[in-house]
Amino acid sequence: MPRMTQKMNAIFITGTAGSGKSLLTSRLLQWYIDRRCFPISINLDPGVVNLPYRPDVDIRDFIDVNTLMETYNLGPNGSVIMASDMIATRIDEIQDEVNSLNPDYIFFDTPGQIELFAFRISGSYFVSHLQCDNKVNLFLCDGMLMSTPINFVSIQLLASAVKLRLKIAQINILTKRDLLAEKLKEVLGWAASNISLESSLDKEKDSEYSLLTKDLSRTMNRSGLPQNLIAVSGSDLNGIANLSAALSRIVSQGEECIGGT
Repeated sequence: MPRMTQKMNAIFITGTAGSGKSLLTSRLLQWYIDRRCFPISINLDPGVVNLPYRPDVDIRDFIDVNTLMETYNLGPNGSVIMASDMIATRIDEIQDEVNSLNPDYIFFDTPGQIELFAFRISGSYFVSHLQCDNKVNLFLCDGMLMSTPINFVSIQLLASAVKLRLKIAQINILTKRDLLAEKLKEVLGWAASNISLESSLDKEKDSEYSLLTKDLSRTMNRSGLPQNLIAVSGSDLNGIANLSAALSRIVSQGEECIGGT
């Protein structure tokens, strides 16, 4: 008997290299499985070697980086770029795989280098042409890169640029919260209050960059682009419940999965 699904929700997981995309993918998969949902994972990184989960659909089954290197006499970087551009050409096969599985949630683990997915035309094409009920981007802000106010604004600017490129609902996530320790409250304060952020920027030694960063922050605030951060830890699942609740508000107006067969 075919499974009766509520809606098919596509969750794209993006962020800078090393921000914890694959680890969060594995944690979210298990979180939703434990709650009687039916999630699947799709690896869109053609250059990844090891993953902390077994993808249900793997772009490496369609595109081989080593073959591209040999065929087109490319180096490692050139072959990964070419492979990433080819993702859009495989959207029909991936869509067929997704439709046959009929999941509640599809977690897309995107390439480690964010520019290969968010800023090349193949990534936005893939996002816009994928057929599903809801689409959400989780942008991972690496906690280890957000510990100074200037770095904080820089990453927020990148998050805003990704939202403009993909043109779908977005949740900004602060990863590695367990490693921030006493800085966590301050960083979350910067996200919640521009007054707090500017106060910290006033203490920066380089006044020129402090002023520039303030201008950028104010511009983003006027446009409504920056968002509060949801802090999570991939190691101990701290914050995953808050992230799940935020996703639920977007894709199902707060309803939980039903599950069943």
